[in-house]
Amino acid sequence: MDQPTHDRRYHDPVMVAEVIDLLEPAASGWVVDATFGGGGHSRALLDHYRDLRIVAVDRDPDAVAEASGDPRCFVVRGNFRELDRVIADGPSPDRVDGVLFDLGVSSHQLDDPERGFSYHDEGPLDMRMGPDADRTAADIVNTFDEAELAGIIARYGEERFAKRIARAIVAHRPLTTTTQLSTCVAESVPAAARRGKHPARRTFQAIRIAVNDELTGVEIGVGLAIDHLRVGGRLVVMAYHSLEDRIVKNLLRARSMTCTCPPGLPTCQCGARPDIALVHRKVLRASEAEIAGNPRARSAVLRVAERITQ
Repeated sequence: MDQPTHDRRYHDPVMVAEVIDLLEPAASGWVVDATFGGGGHSRALLDHYRDLRIVAVDRDPDAVAEASGDPRCFVVRGNFRELDRVIADGPSPDRVDGVLFDLGVSSHQLDDPERGFSYHDEGPLDMRMGPDADRTAADIVNTFDEAELAGIIARYGEERFAKRIARAIVAHRPLTTTTQLSTCVAESVPAAARRGKHPARRTFQAIRIAVNDELTGVEIGVGLAIDHLRVGGRLVVMAYHSLEDRIVKNLLRARSMTCTCPPGLPTCQCGARPDIALVHRKVLRASEAEIAGNPRARSAVLRVAERITQ
C-alpha cells in the first residue's frame, strides 16, 4: 500500500499505512482516535475509507484547533481516561468498531518551546499536555522533596543517577526554565554520561509523565477502549517508551487469557473468558524508510488486538 498523504505541520504521524490496514474492519463504522494530536492518522483514515466516521479526542486545545472540519470527524476536547463520558455524550454508538492510541508527546508539543517539553530550547517549566493537568513541571521541580524527586526520576525515567540529579535540583532551586533544569541535570551526572544522548532526556521524560499522570491514564484509557469495542472491533496502540508499552502489553495479555486459576488445578474454576485476541503476537515497528524520514518513529512499537466476546 502506498503511504497516504497527510498534513505534517502539527505532528508527523507514525506508521500511517499500518494503522490504515489494521483498522480495515472499521472501514464503514466508527473509530475513536483517542489521541487526535494534529489529526494526521484521522485524516489518513478518512481519506482511505470514505464511509468511516471518527470521534477524535485530545486534551490539548492546540490539537483540537487543528481539526479540519470534515463532517465525518467529531472532535472533542477531553482526556482519553474519560472515554466512557466521551462516547456516551458523542454521536457514536456505545460499541465502536475501532480505537486508536498514539501515546506520548506530539511533535508540536516537543517543538514549541513555550510548552516546556524540550531540554534543548529555553521555555517555561510547564510540560502540561492540557489545561486539565493539576500541576506543572515547575511545581514538581520546586516543591517536591529530594526523595520524591529521586523516586519520580528513577521510576518514570529509569535513570540510574536519579539520586544525584534530585540532590542537584534541590540545591539549585528555584528553577524556572527548561534550560536551567537541563543544565542542572547535565552538570550533576558523570562526564561519561554526558556523551551520546542528552543527559537530561530521561529526567524530562520522568517529570513530564508525573505532570500528566500518563501511566495511570494509559491503563484506564486502554481498558475502557476494550470495553467499548464491538465484537470484531480493533484496538491499535502505539507506545514510545518501555513503561507505557509494558502497561499495554500486560493489559492485553490479561484480557486475552482464557484462565486465571493457579497452576496445578485439575480443572478450571474461574470460568474466565477472554475479551480479546492478539492480532499480532509480536510488536510491529516502523520501517527503516519511515525512520529515515521521521526519526521519532524509531522508538514506536505498535500492538493490536481484536474484540472476540461481548
